[in-house]
Amino acid sequence: MNNSYYETLDENFTQALKLYETNFSHEELLEMLQNGNIPQKQIAVLKLDTIKSLQDAQILVSNLTGQDGKIREAVSMRLAEFMSDKVLVKYFYNSEIYNKFLDAVTDINGNICRNVLTAISNFKSNEEFCKFFCNALSGLTSELLDIVEKFNFQDGKYKINKEAFKLYWCLEAIYIFYDKMDFDDLRKIILRAKNIGEYTIREKAAKILSHKFEDPALEKAREELQNDKNYYVRRF
Repeated sequence: MNNSYYETLDENFTQALKLYETNFSHEELLEMLQNGNIPQKQIAVLKLDTIKSLQDAQILVSNLTGQDGKIREAVSMRLAEFMSDKVLVKYFYNSEIYNKFLDAVTDINGNICRNVLTAISNFKSNEEFCKFFCNALSGLTSELLDIVEKFNFQDGKYKINKEAFKLYWCLEAIYIFYDKMDFDDLRKIILRAKNIGEYTIREKAAKILSHKFEDPALEKAREELQNDKNYYVRRF
């Protein structure tokens, strides 16, 4: 790496430190979130202590995708905090905001995926969100299965790519929202996922099946995975 890379890191660190030591109003923090650079947005997310309106929520969530990883992770962390608040969560009930969550659940950063799932688990009682999210989740999971089923996973030699990684997190989301999904769609997804050569996908299928469905095919699938060659799959 050339010297300019390290000079940029030093400049960003110096700017972030200065910003962190400065007191900003709520409105100034939102302005930085909308129009700031990487250090400004990152510090604004960390210093934002509440959400006061739908517009505030939209500004915050707009930085959940399409931004530098440090910004996305900071936003996901704060979302998990704000959306667990019974007073603040109402500001996130909006279809424009919902559109961001599926992309974020399949981010390349697993910490972001985990934080966003923690955040949206607070929406399980919201019928509008569950209908939108579960339909989209089912469609994306099926598309990813179409791709991943063609992979040849042998002896750990296959490098897990982004499609398998996304499928892993889709199945984790299904584990949380299983009872809000169309049962036929859910059933098809589980019966396909249990046969994937990559054990982490079978592990997620087994985790979903730990909910113990009263369906002969799913009961058989659960027994099959409980005898899987991989310990992490069998443990469920």
